[in-house]
Amino acid sequence: MKKINSKKNQNENGILIVVEGVDGSGKSTQIHLIDRWLRSKGYDVFFTEWNSSETVREITSKGKKKARLTPMTFSLLHSTDFADRYEKNIYPLLRAGYIVLADRYIYTAFARDTVRGCDRTWIRNMYSYARKPELTFYFRVPVEVAVNRIISGRPKLKHYEAGMDLGLSKDEYESYRIFQGRIVDEYESMVNDENFVVIDGTQGIEKQQSVVRKHVLKILKENNKIQGNIA
Repeated sequence: MKKINSKKNQNENGILIVVEGVDGSGKSTQIHLIDRWLRSKGYDVFFTEWNSSETVREITSKGKKKARLTPMTFSLLHSTDFADRYEKNIYPLLRAGYIVLADRYIYTAFARDTVRGCDRTWIRNMYSYARKPELTFYFRVPVEVAVNRIISGRPKLKHYEAGMDLGLSKDEYESYRIFQGRIVDEYESMVNDENFVVIDGTQGIEKQQSVVRKHVLKILKENNKIQGNIA
């Protein structure tokens, strides 16, 4: 795809809002609430989530089922998925003035692919065309809390989800705990450099949503996007 400046330019008047965090952090619940809220106020909103390209998803799914993906192949498949969604949806809609909400963005790759052993610089170069978000929420929760939320709702973990490809443990649940703990470490290392807004994911849903909305309102005001009675 063509080279795209990662900084917002004068031809883009949309806003990119991202949520990040380990599985079980509560980020998806919060971004769906923001989506519903903004739409109810008349905003043009587009929602996208990680690994959801219709073009690439089937290939990725087949590779995961066979459990033969190397860390680099795994990384490249997700990068291709992201590039397809970015060029077809995210970037054009930002140029058109939409508020784009992303459940996971490039930081998911930075965290997961690094834990899988891929070179940090290589990963970041692969996503260097992607625009920086106006707002990135990082939902911070203790590893055990996040892990227990996931395990309590799933009878069995998937091979790559549990990090079984890394040889961390023969027990899938223990492997999952170790894997998620390492991902948390990667997220924490990005908090300052990437200007994450840290949300306490152990608080109640309504409390978290209140904090999130305050930050969203601030960004809307800074970008002259206040409309109706949202303020």
